[in-house]
Amino acid sequence: MLPELTLSLQFSSVAKAEQHRAALPRHRVKKWIRHALQADAEITVRIVDSEEGQALNRDYRKKDYATNVLTFDYTQEPIVSADLVLCAPVVAKEAKEQKKTLEAHYAHLIVHGTLHAQGWDHDEDEDAQVMELRESEIMARLGFKNPY
Repeated sequence: MLPELTLSLQFSSVAKAEQHRAALPRHRVKKWIRHALQADAEITVRIVDSEEGQALNRDYRKKDYATNVLTFDYTQEPIVSADLVLCAPVVAKEAKEQKKTLEAHYAHLIVHGTLHAQGWDHDEDEDAQVMELRESEIMARLGFKNPY
């Protein structure tokens, strides 16, 4: 049985908002996250524009550019509590470059961010291989191609 999830799905004012909303129906986002969870969770997924994405990345990671997904993990026990912030223009650009649907790329980044919220990382090569394998397994269960 999949873990329980309390989800807040938020959209800031982003260009082509209808395109991003269509790729992120609430029931699918919830399904993607639950498949990546190992414990019950309270997660906020926020879709932002480049300006907000860059400000958050600069302020919290000291990297002055917008990135695809930022994970702010607060607790892992007794429940996972985190915010996942996805930068819509970056996600759309990457999806196009990687010849993926917007939905498939969002699904992968949400799975990726959910794993980060539970302590997974990819700083070391060995950890990256393990995390990528886990992501690929989850994506296959969800009916998506290997994201790598």
